Amino acid sequence: MITWALLAVLLVSALLYSRWRHSYWSSRGVPTAPGSIPFLGHTLKLLNRKKYRWLIIDEMYRNHGGSLFCGLYDIHNPNLMVGDPDLVKAVLIKDFDHFADRRSFKATNPKDKVFNEMLTSATGDHWKGIRSVLSTSFTSGRMKGMFPLVEAKAEGLVDYFHRQLEKDPVIRMKESFGMYTMEVISSCAFGLETNSFEEDGIFPQKAMEMFKISPFRMAKFLLFLTVPKLAKLLNVQISHENTEFFTDVVIETMKQRKTGGKRGDFLDIMLETREDQNEKTDKKKPKYPLSDETVIASSVLFIIAGYDTTANTLGNATFLLAKHTEEQERLREELKKIIEEHGTLTYQGIMEAKYLDGCISEALRIHPPAHFTERCCTKNYQLPGTDVVIAKGDVVSIPVWSLHHDQRYWPEPEKFDPTRFFPENKDRIVSGTYLPFGLGPRNCIGKGSLALHCVGLHKKKNGKPLH
Repeated sequence: MITWALLAVLLVSALLYSRWRHSYWSSRGVPTAPGSIPFLGHTLKLLNRKKYRWLIIDEMYRNHGGSLFCGLYDIHNPNLMVGDPDLVKAVLIKDFDHFADRRSFKATNPKDKVFNEMLTSATGDHWKGIRSVLSTSFTSGRMKGMFPLVEAKAEGLVDYFHRQLEKDPVIRMKESFGMYTMEVISSCAFGLETNSFEEDGIFPQKAMEMFKISPFRMAKFLLFLTVPKLAKLLNVQISHENTEFFTDVVIETMKQRKTGGKRGDFLDIMLETREDQNEKTDKKKPKYPLSDETVIASSVLFIIAGYDTTANTLGNATFLLAKHTEEQERLREELKKIIEEHGTLTYQGIMEAKYLDGCISEALRIHPPAHFTERCCTKNYQLPGTDVVIAKGDVVSIPVWSLHHDQRYWPEPEKFDPTRFFPENKDRIVSGTYLPFGLGPRNCIGKGSLALHCVGLHKKKNGKPLH
């Protein structure tokens, strides 16, 4: 009898504690999205497999205050969804010093050492130092220098398409673009030939496996998200087992660079910076002292992050162009004119191709690579124009997909209209409502490289154009 009474007291106490934790936003005058349940908050609702997560978030955005701001709970952890463009810019740009970090997943498992050193996981000055070095890899001059390599890989993709069409009229575009993306990244960043267009190409296979989310992997992520101390205590591994494969490739390439010539690529830039830290002269000081672990982690991230986002974007863009044949023909005509003017596709020609830019930008608006982005508050912050104070450690999430599909900012938001992004129309875009690469100092570092991946897809073989 006493045991049952004790259990009842513990249960009631736990429920009261959960209710108190879930009053965090309401006690601060912040509207809270419905669907929160004791102990789990909104977590189960957002993981509902019957409805896409971005549509669940969009419902909160449209109906429960999220277009300005509304409160959510990851288990018991407060999460403020901010959807007002001015507040979005305040968080991501104007007051970035309060939101310099992303949600951190610091794992203790030895196999997660590379994961912990990645740019996306780094925080504070460590992130700032790594970013300052890696940014030199994405200048317009370096992009221009990589153009011939990208063009050669694009021609390889077109050849692959024609070979596949001889076997089957149906081509799996996502997988094909994944092979192409892996070829471009490996060649431009590491000087590797991965033979991804061959049937036994192991690199794209390993990369694809990393983006398959099994229930077990989801459970591990959820554990790190909600009970990080327990995850560390259990020594749970958060990184995919295939990370080790790409780590070994980078380590072997680094060894070869010590005896071979330099290429001026992504890996060389980091290795040179690391060597500079041993130079103890006043004339030559390193931007940031990179360790071997950071060089390896940044290289692996370059491969992994660039693979899926680029392959998805190219797949979505071609899908939209296949549905909208008039826009497809306009793009083809633009590329033909560029070739007539320059004799072939050139870097400068691609940069001037406004319809190509419009098609890619519109594909990124309709199908953003990430449907939301997050920042972690690093010091207490009062939302401009409100009495709401975001405490240090609270997470702020921004509903990218919803902002991209809000008719207040995008007339006929479901319509594929590349002209929205023409130079003469860009002034009409409300700042803070277009976020495919994020915004501010912690935006996507590879933002400027996407257009290069579209090179060469106009080419013909045996007189037949690829449509």
